Amino acid sequence: MQPLFTPPAPILLPIADENTGFPVRRVYCVGRNYADHAREMGHEPNRDPPFFFQKNPDNLLTGGRPFPYPAHSAEVHHEVEFVAVLSKGGSDIAPDEALSHVYGYAVGIDFTRRDLQAAAKAAGKPWTAAKAFEHSAPISAIMPAARIGHPEKARIWLDVNGTRRQAADIADMTWGMADIIAHASRLFTLAPGDVIFTGTPAGVGPVTRGDTITCGIDGIGILFVTVA
Repeated sequence: MQPLFTPPAPILLPIADENTGFPVRRVYCVGRNYADHAREMGHEPNRDPPFFFQKNPDNLLTGGRPFPYPAHSAEVHHEVEFVAVLSKGGSDIAPDEALSHVYGYAVGIDFTRRDLQAAAKAAGKPWTAAKAFEHSAPISAIMPAARIGHPEKARIWLDVNGTRRQAADIADMTWGMADIIAHASRLFTLAPGDVIFTGTPAGVGPVTRGDTITCGIDGIGILFVTVA
């Protein structure tokens, strides 16, 4: 069967110090995975199973390109995140096998239209317009696990115009990487090319046009983004 029109090119993420790209299949995101962030959003942290929402592969923003402030929103927040990319998939993956599915790690930002999210929450509607909009997921080059292992403790931080906004450790996550992958695999059939954003620490806040954002995770990478 021939396609009706030329399909879009696959989304490829850069791999640190390599000329090959990582092809993206799906983008999963975990909500409220740091206790302090849950509290700042008005929720009591708990150990309920993690919940997931999705962004689209073409929401990923690479290469240090500017983030265009989205139309029809007056309050957009930054959320720095620890990101994993998978080279193996499956269903009902055991936690003690989950990390063997990870190809590598990256630094990401989950930009959120907070005003649209608040309205959706109040109306009991989905968050799609608040989360899965164009260029809403800047991401650094992938650092392969073969080089750095599987970090359990590393400083995660974000600055806006040189002022520290977010600072924590990935060890502070309510659900660690292995458990996140295991839980996701019970709800979805994971596959090579899947990208998982694991939630953000406290300190989220608004960005405006002209802001310069610098964020990173020790041993994984640094991401620079300007808001246009």
